[in-house]
Amino acid sequence: MTHKPDVQVFPDPERLADALAAEFATMARATTWARGRFVVVLAGGETPRPLYRRLATVHRDAVPWARVHVFFGDERYVPADHAESNCRMAREALLDHVLIPEDNVHRLRTDLPTPEEAARAYGTTLVEFFGPGGPQFDLVLLGLGKDGHIASLFPGSSALRARKRLVAAVEGPKPPRERLTLTLPAINRATRVGFLVTGQAKAEAVRSALEGSHGVWRSPARGVEPTEGEVCWWLDREAAQLLRRARA
Repeated sequence: MTHKPDVQVFPDPERLADALAAEFATMARATTWARGRFVVVLAGGETPRPLYRRLATVHRDAVPWARVHVFFGDERYVPADHAESNCRMAREALLDHVLIPEDNVHRLRTDLPTPEEAARAYGTTLVEFFGPGGPQFDLVLLGLGKDGHIASLFPGSSALRARKRLVAAVEGPKPPRERLTLTLPAINRATRVGFLVTGQAKAEAVRSALEGSHGVWRSPARGVEPTEGEVCWWLDREAAQLLRRARA
């Protein structure tokens, strides 16, 4: 990474979620006041669930949901009501509990004949929403896998070579294998990218991303370098335990 990221370490996942939910609400208010809308990319998996629940409860009335637009960083190619669906998780934890217009939720479609068609369709959605200049997200939330993957950009994936393509159909290492994911060119057009990582099992992946010598091919997070934005890492103590800066 050429730009020094902002790394914040919290004692445990609960206090991390509390702090990030408050920051999300502040960003949403400030951005909608300045630009009329707040465009966020939600992360999937289980790590962000506590954050989403706090936004749906503690900060439900503090976020101007009518002016929030939600996109997704990746999706498993399963029906929208499937237990493995990232959209379903986001709905159950957050979106079904706040007053966000349905038209403001831009999900990755998994009801098209092939993942490739779905990837093209979401790319078209991004261009139609943002205009020909391409996406400009206000906040992209990302998790980090134990293998170092972000969204569904896995180590060694050909999608890591994308230069213009915004959305890719890929295969994951375990079922459900068929996935859809934003590419680095889409992620790097964000004002802010925030990694949300908890747990001892992620500590080596965090160290590799922030202090390792591997390139993006081995550690996809190292390819996250917003052109005109910033990168933040929100870690709990266990995820940060191998970082030199955390031990300093």
